[in-house]
Amino acid sequence: MPVTEQQVREKLRECYDPELPCNIVDLGLVYGIAISPLAGEQSRVQVRLTLTTPECPLANQITGQVQNRLLELAGVGEAVVELVFEPRWDASRVSAEGRQRLHLA
Repeated sequence: MPVTEQQVREKLRECYDPELPCNIVDLGLVYGIAISPLAGEQSRVQVRLTLTTPECPLANQITGQVQNRLLELAGVGEAVVELVFEPRWDASRVSAEGRQRLHLA
């Protein structure tokens, strides 16, 4: 069975910015998810991701964590993480749940 965007989002909730007690989905760092078929029942998942700052020293750690988590999903044969910085991230992208975790609410 092909992987769904909902499954991808749930898996991405296991990925955290090491400097913040909040997952990357609730931080608003995920800008896009694209799923395309590969041979057999496998899918290619591409995630467009930003960081809280372009100078983030943990960029490789975060992108590696995302790629590894995606590859844990049944049906994912290829995982690609694309870092983007437009539009620039700001705190308005944080979800209500993220705001509570970060004590911004």
